Amino acid sequence: MNPIRPYLPAIVLAIMCSILSCKSPKENHQNKALPNIVLINVDDLGWKDLGFMGSEYYETPNLDALAKEGMIFYNAYAGAANCAPSRACLLSGLNTPRHGVYTVSPSDRGNSKTRKLIPIKNTDHLNDTIYTLPQMLKSAGYITGSFGKWHVGNDPKEKGIDVNVGGSAKGNPGKGGYFSPYKIDHITNGPDGEYLTDRITKEAISFVEKYRDTTFFLYLPFYTVHTPIMGKEKLIEKFKAKKGSNGQNRPDYAAMVASMDENVGKLLSSLKANGLEKNTLVIFTSDNGGIRAISEQNPLRAGKGSYYEGGIRVPLLIKWPGKIKPNSSATARVSNMDFYPTLQNIASPDKKAPLLDGIDLEPIFSGKSQVKRDLFFHFPIYLQEYQGLQDGSRDPLFRTRPGSVIISGDWKLHEYFEDGPLELYNLISDPSEENNVAEQNPDKTQELLEKLMEWRKATNALVPSQKNNEYDAAFEQKMIQEKSLR
Repeated sequence: MNPIRPYLPAIVLAIMCSILSCKSPKENHQNKALPNIVLINVDDLGWKDLGFMGSEYYETPNLDALAKEGMIFYNAYAGAANCAPSRACLLSGLNTPRHGVYTVSPSDRGNSKTRKLIPIKNTDHLNDTIYTLPQMLKSAGYITGSFGKWHVGNDPKEKGIDVNVGGSAKGNPGKGGYFSPYKIDHITNGPDGEYLTDRITKEAISFVEKYRDTTFFLYLPFYTVHTPIMGKEKLIEKFKAKKGSNGQNRPDYAAMVASMDENVGKLLSSLKANGLEKNTLVIFTSDNGGIRAISEQNPLRAGKGSYYEGGIRVPLLIKWPGKIKPNSSATARVSNMDFYPTLQNIASPDKKAPLLDGIDLEPIFSGKSQVKRDLFFHFPIYLQEYQGLQDGSRDPLFRTRPGSVIISGDWKLHEYFEDGPLELYNLISDPSEENNVAEQNPDKTQELLEKLMEWRKATNALVPSQKNNEYDAAFEQKMIQEKSLR
């Protein structure tokens, strides 16, 4: 008898394990039945700051071309009106009451004499109990990479990211930080004068090339177009020679938008060059509305930090070859919280999130459904006006005072906690939210208010009720009058 024969099964198994590393296709990151996923999240990019969304001043040829290859969502919303809470919603799939990230700390911003209530304390980062989108995708066998602004924790690698370049708790690149030497974490300096948007994209492309034979999730949260507003000098000169329109006329900001678009084009070209285009789902969006003092989003009211439409409505387009019809659009009201459940249903991970607040967008992708649902926003905090500039918010002292919002169908109700006022708008007839029709529509106002209170109860949303002893009504009115005269 051949002395080796009894050991043949073990030998064969050892050889197979050596080839396959004794892992399933998911564990080997080789499940090519699943699409690669690219999620591009631009910082503070306004709803109309792109050619395909109607801007006549900004130039975005690469994104305009991408829009023709996929679906534009005209009524897309961020989960919150500024950076950290919106990103927390996107990465957790949960609304703000569930993770407690309501703002960029602290929650008691603005002059204490003008705040009637003690706001709910803010949570700076996603806590360890949150099962994030990258962690879920890792469970499905994805290699995960993040390139740019993280802002919901100190280290993305603690939240499911395999490769991190430039991401930490920092929310902006710092003074002068768009040009090397950089002032952000987890990145090496490039040649003097290297542009951060170029560098972040270069790192993302290297990730694509390295992991092109795997299944990957590429999260590209650009620092641009967040302040400081710093574009390349040649592009600034170009836009100085171009006439602005409809409240969009800053050459330095236009230069930042143009560089962002150029780099999105580079990344898309890399996908195509590596034979990945047909099996890659691409999502492009912004983390919140734009800063109105920099770029207006007419007819939308206000901007970043406000829960009027200009602060929460964002651009969104999605391309998925074979699944989304080219040159299509949707008017359904959707949220960045919908990305998580949509991608989870696509990826079928070993471990799913125990709770998600968004919906699966796939029925919209196919054109079979426009999905009617209510959207909720909760902000039990104060956020002061933007650099002393009025932006169309409720009063000139704050972009946000404590309150909640519900969007139900074409109706939107604002409830403010300081003294209980209600504002009701029809977003079809009044997208600028100029005409409060709460008194003319008492039944609709009460219906939405009851829905809002039921939702807060279901999500254990904390509502501030403690009076602020430092509040001074006379001082507040004097401040409002002075600001209104400027």
